Amino acid sequence: MLRGVALLLVVFLFLLLPWLFLDIILIALGKLSIAPQLAPLIVLVMFVGSLINIPVLREPVPAQLRHHPLSIWGLERYWPGMYKEVRERIIAINLGGFVVPILLVVYEVLLIGSKYPEVLLPLIMAVLINVFVCYLLAQPIPQIGITLPALVPGVIAAICALLLAPTLAAPVAFCAGVLGPVIGADLMYLKKIRETQVGLASIGGAGTFDGIVISGLVAVLLA
Repeated sequence: MLRGVALLLVVFLFLLLPWLFLDIILIALGKLSIAPQLAPLIVLVMFVGSLINIPVLREPVPAQLRHHPLSIWGLERYWPGMYKEVRERIIAINLGGFVVPILLVVYEVLLIGSKYPEVLLPLIMAVLINVFVCYLLAQPIPQIGITLPALVPGVIAAICALLLAPTLAAPVAFCAGVLGPVIGADLMYLKKIRETQVGLASIGGAGTFDGIVISGLVAVLLA
């Protein structure tokens, strides 16, 4: 009897999890001055866009690489038979995990610059600090790419925003939380990414809740 109740509870929590994530994103977008009617559309684009990788660089490799089409979502162990040998490396950006967060950052920076130009310097300082932290914490892993603790960049961004720009902590934290991993872990390690023997390296492509998105959302919620 107790096992049955426990199983039902686990199933219920599993089904509830996506709605919790949805509420978290909507709350975060609300703190970023995103119109309530626009927020659900952004969430939808993030979810659907997480399945779309936009190639920005293709380069031949001297030796064959093993590539799994589902590896960027961590699902390769469930379908090991889908591995194939490739002779080129693709560097891509993920629509939901990279493009959308970057567009939101651009929007927030323009908004801050137009209404609160005095906050631009604290914003830049928060971004630089988080970039430095992400660069120190990032680790290139063969066959995987660059790994980074998902929560640390968001926490650092939130602390910096609260100390440097307390009146606009949420948007400053989001910008620092997104740009920290993008610059410090992805762009500054691009050469290392190209040496990790992966067939497809997708920036922001570990599903919708990639480190870039997670750190931005954590930063906003904590701020």
